Amino acid sequence: MERWRKNLYILWFGQVFCLMGFGFAVPFIPFLIQEMGVTNPTRLSYLVGLAFTLPAATMAIAAPIWGILSDRFGRRPMILRALISGAVLLVLMGFCREVWQFMTLRIIQGVMTGSVTAAMTFVSANTPLARQSYALGLMTASTFTGYSIGPFVGGILADLMGFRNCFITGGCLIFIGFLIVLFLLKEDPNTYGYRLKTDLPDSLTGRSVFMRVLNPFIVLLIVTLFFQKMARLVFMPFMALYAQAVLPDGGAATYTGLVNGTTMLATAIAAVTIVRLGDRQEKMGLVLRLTLLSLPLALALFFLPASALIAFIAIYTAYFLLAGAAEPILTAAASERTPPALRGTLFGMLGTVHSAAAMASPMVGGFISAHISIKAILLCMPAFTVVMLFCILILKAKSKKELNVEQGTKLIDE
Repeated sequence: MERWRKNLYILWFGQVFCLMGFGFAVPFIPFLIQEMGVTNPTRLSYLVGLAFTLPAATMAIAAPIWGILSDRFGRRPMILRALISGAVLLVLMGFCREVWQFMTLRIIQGVMTGSVTAAMTFVSANTPLARQSYALGLMTASTFTGYSIGPFVGGILADLMGFRNCFITGGCLIFIGFLIVLFLLKEDPNTYGYRLKTDLPDSLTGRSVFMRVLNPFIVLLIVTLFFQKMARLVFMPFMALYAQAVLPDGGAATYTGLVNGTTMLATAIAAVTIVRLGDRQEKMGLVLRLTLLSLPLALALFFLPASALIAFIAIYTAYFLLAGAAEPILTAAASERTPPALRGTLFGMLGTVHSAAAMASPMVGGFISAHISIKAILLCMPAFTVVMLFCILILKAKSKKELNVEQGTKLIDE
């Protein structure tokens, strides 16, 4: 088996354990804050939004720095740094007694973690270009496989043993992922550092590096990814509070875990099935079709009655099945247009985009929840999907123009 395939499968298992660990804990942050003594609904909504915003804000700043360091010193050390940091921080969160302690650890988490971006960078740099969609899709599947198992099992554990045990168990699972990467993952030294300098002009340093990466196509693609992530993330932090309102007599944690688990599993399935078409079809056309199909599903969620719990899970899952396939295809399109020596920088920027969306979405959701209602947040999903749709149409036109220019150049050469 080729080395890139071995690395891909090893990293897949490592990431499954990592994201399973986070999935054990993160969906139940609202309940942990309640356990710390916060009972006022308005204050709770703001604190839940803040708990998701703080790590996203610090990660948005740190991600490009880690990306540049990965181009210079290698991607494997970045993965190990993110995993061990996540394991330690999650265990510490389980012992927090005050809200300020928990928020401080969330800030540090944003700076020191980020294994998804690090893993994506590793895979992009160590995988043949013709298999980028497949490899990045498989890594996306690892993320959502972990997040599908984690919340489901964590929800049951939370109802049985308490929320703090979910954080401690989650940290232990991340440590298993760290050990898998530490002992099994091998990085080709020719994929980073000075060995790739020949791929770039000598004058390409500092600001010009970012300008080389941020061509007009990549900039618009980044905007598309931002709204795509906003649509998927805006309601997720408030799922626990929504479940609590729908199920006042108990079982909210189990329902929250079930919803998060099924949606993440759907995204994982999409990443290993639909995404593979990205290596054989025109990427922007495929993303356009997926987005068009997801839009009516996003609209339907708002109009469902609160009592329709099974229907909500089914439609929410179907939305994630379609929308979740778009991200790795868009990421592969960006990777194809970036020199290998600069892909760490690219994925650092994409990490910032994810963090910016993760920072903005709970702020938007928290404001709407506090001033209107939790259910009103669901209207943001179709709104952001429409914006994404317009961006994809422009990207598709640009791709078609690039293809026509390339074909014209070949004809001239012949």
